[in-house]
Amino acid sequence: MDSNKKNVLLALVAGTAIGGILGILYAPDSGLKTRQNIKSKTLETSHEIAEKLRHAKEDLATAAQSKKLEFEKKLDVVITKASLKADDLIVDLEQKLEALRKQNARLQKS
Repeated sequence: MDSNKKNVLLALVAGTAIGGILGILYAPDSGLKTRQNIKSKTLETSHEIAEKLRHAKEDLATAAQSKKLEFEKKLDVVITKASLKADDLIVDLEQKLEALRKQNARLQKS
């Protein structure tokens, strides 16, 4: 979760707590009505937080999938380049081996 989303979530929680405390202190309603309001606001806030967390999880999953695909593409490029270099190295070694065989054959004749 990026810092902006963390800040929004923290502000939401802090605002809810402060609002709840001030609401209780200055409530013109009866105790029963105040408790019902607190319960209602608590449920509303918990649903909002759950929704924000769900969105954050989705964003994180999307970002992780994107990074995974990006990594796999880069890995494929590296593997392809390594394979081509290995092929080039094998060709060079085969040419050197053939040259050594020819040189050995000439030495054997003389």
